[in-house]
Amino acid sequence: MAGRRGLTALNLTFLGTASAQPSSTRNHSALALRLNADVWLFDCGEATQHQVQRSNVKMGKIEKIFITHTHGDHIFGLLPLLASRLNGAGGTADGVEDPRVHVVQGDPIEIYGPLGTRAYIRNGLTYTHTLLGAPYIVHELRLPSDPSDGDYTSLPLHASESPNGRNIPQTNGVWPDVYHDNIVSVAAAPILHSVPCVGYVVTEAPVPGKMNPAKYIPDLKRTKTPMSVMSRLQQGESVELSDGTILHGPPRRPGRKLAILGDTYDPSPIAELASSADLLIHEATNAHLPTLDLNTKVEDTFESVEARTKSRGHSTPQMAGAFATRIGARQLVLNHFSARYPGNDHIDPVAKSMMEAIARLGGEYYGGKITCARDFMSFDVNIPEEHV
Repeated sequence: MAGRRGLTALNLTFLGTASAQPSSTRNHSALALRLNADVWLFDCGEATQHQVQRSNVKMGKIEKIFITHTHGDHIFGLLPLLASRLNGAGGTADGVEDPRVHVVQGDPIEIYGPLGTRAYIRNGLTYTHTLLGAPYIVHELRLPSDPSDGDYTSLPLHASESPNGRNIPQTNGVWPDVYHDNIVSVAAAPILHSVPCVGYVVTEAPVPGKMNPAKYIPDLKRTKTPMSVMSRLQQGESVELSDGTILHGPPRRPGRKLAILGDTYDPSPIAELASSADLLIHEATNAHLPTLDLNTKVEDTFESVEARTKSRGHSTPQMAGAFATRIGARQLVLNHFSARYPGNDHIDPVAKSMMEAIARLGGEYYGGKITCARDFMSFDVNIPEEHV
């Protein structure tokens, strides 16, 4: 991707939107971000590979996986997906050699996550005798309280594991440079949950400004300059004409910014990195819906539901809305719902009423567009008009 001039497509597909327990309408957490033809996954809960197969996401295009935390509902699908993505198998009978014993070298699939991600993958692949036909590499985002080196496991490298995985230390409490190329960068910060958890911020590099061709055509015609220089101007370059006139392309404008959070009851540490995000994806595990949720306890109030939710490391829609307002997000997508909230609101009126009520709760603290995610929801992330 580093050699391309820019993103022509930036698309999100929710593969799983459930919290701790899946339901018949919501799978465990996983999100696919498509950047042109490439796919990055954020979290990989149980059965994610089945969701990929049922979606328009192409398994073979997955090149990076970002794990927010190592709770099972966010990582239990990772090993099966790696086995499918990297042509895995369980070996052969005695006397028959499996070519996967000799891993074909090439660009590895990259995995990012907190301490324990590397050990989980290595142990899981080793003890299930899984051979892979292509390499992988794990980069860990280390907290100051984590060991600065080592792999957090006594097992040696898996045959398919690259030894070049980085242990990325924090700088001023965040990870400002998790990944970057000339098109997009990824930063991260810890967010507060019941276990170490990470939020990611994906930022597109500045993109060409909006150009008015009529501004340049008279000078180009007057100096008989080929119209092909318009492409250089569109990229923001300056062009000197034969008579010494210098034409300046429009200034570049900010690219798109996505803040993708894991589970959290307080994402304050990522607020600065996520500032002015075009899209914030924030969990909303529980909500107080006394007239819609039949499981509502008689003694429940908005305050008691929020307190109980926070005690388990999670957020309510109101908390998500307040954070969206705090960082100036242009759009909020609520995600990671309790199994009590069905994910078929596009076809079921009762589910629709429930999810609309959840969105309204978020709207009490946020004035922008709010969307409640459901499995297989997919949409493009366009450059906002204010960036034009």
